[in-house]
Amino acid sequence: MTLAELAQRLRCTLIGDGTIEVTRVASIDDAGPGDVTFLTNPKYASFLADTRASAVIVSEAESTAPCALLRTSQPYLAFANAVAILTPPAAVPAGISPYAVIDATASIGPDASIGPFVVIGAGARVGARTVIGAHAVVGPESTIGESCVIHSHVSVREHVTIGNRVVLQNGAVIGSDGFGFAPRGDGTHQKIPQVGRVVIEDDVEIGAQSAVDRPAVGETRIAAGTKIDNLVQIAHGVKVGRNVLMAAQVGISGSTIIEDGVMMAGQSGATGHVRIGRGAIVGAKSAVTKDIPAGRHVAGIPAIDEKQWKESAVLARRLPELRKALTDLTDRLEALESQLDGQ
Repeated sequence: MTLAELAQRLRCTLIGDGTIEVTRVASIDDAGPGDVTFLTNPKYASFLADTRASAVIVSEAESTAPCALLRTSQPYLAFANAVAILTPPAAVPAGISPYAVIDATASIGPDASIGPFVVIGAGARVGARTVIGAHAVVGPESTIGESCVIHSHVSVREHVTIGNRVVLQNGAVIGSDGFGFAPRGDGTHQKIPQVGRVVIEDDVEIGAQSAVDRPAVGETRIAAGTKIDNLVQIAHGVKVGRNVLMAAQVGISGSTIIEDGVMMAGQSGATGHVRIGRGAIVGAKSAVTKDIPAGRHVAGIPAIDEKQWKESAVLARRLPELRKALTDLTDRLEALESQLDGQ
């Protein structure tokens, strides 16, 4: 593909030779002739002068480079689209593997692809053009929409509803039992049957080895456009809004509500029955223990305003110094008091 063709498809402004042929996207320090690279983080701006790439995707403010420029107001989005254009995914042939086990009452849509050793239970429905990888399990009475990608070893439990264009990465478990046990008088615990349902709306992606639990009653719901990283735990009865981002190892306790557009950084979490307001940001390794208003940026354990947390972190590093100063002042005060008592 020529740079001119790529620029047109990316809706970028091309500065340079549009006849150059490009074949892939590469990192700024690894790119060579025929490669397109990108600059989205100012941290890597120093690498730009030495790049050997044929072209670089940059913001509209960037003016010079030793190669052609593809200018755009959204360079990170253009980079993502360039990867999709230059490295399209391999086509998966439609059809059902002879090694799949599909109940006679299940329904498989046209042009779906069902891999070897897939198990699809009674009454389950799989939409058109959906791809289900090897060893995945779709439980009884579950529904998977159109154009989904269910990677190998995914488990979709019974009575789960999955929308269209959903991606479930390897080993994800959707509809696992929520953690519910009632204490008995003798100190043991009785399991509370988890018979609620799980709903995953359109255009959601859930990462590898993540789990979305079903509740005892009601539903757990992940709204449209939300993207969830690997090793994330969504507990029973949680409501996750639209276009939420959760990085790896986030944990959400039961009955928590996460509103639209929330961002949760890696290893952060929330206790049960709290609400995180629309557009809020939760910093890495933070613990939300009470409601967070919309638009707030919080951090720490327990999570507080991010600026306040930074100030507290600075003070925490000075605690040994402050303790010594306080001890010195206390000793001096005691000495002065002794002198006054002796007069």
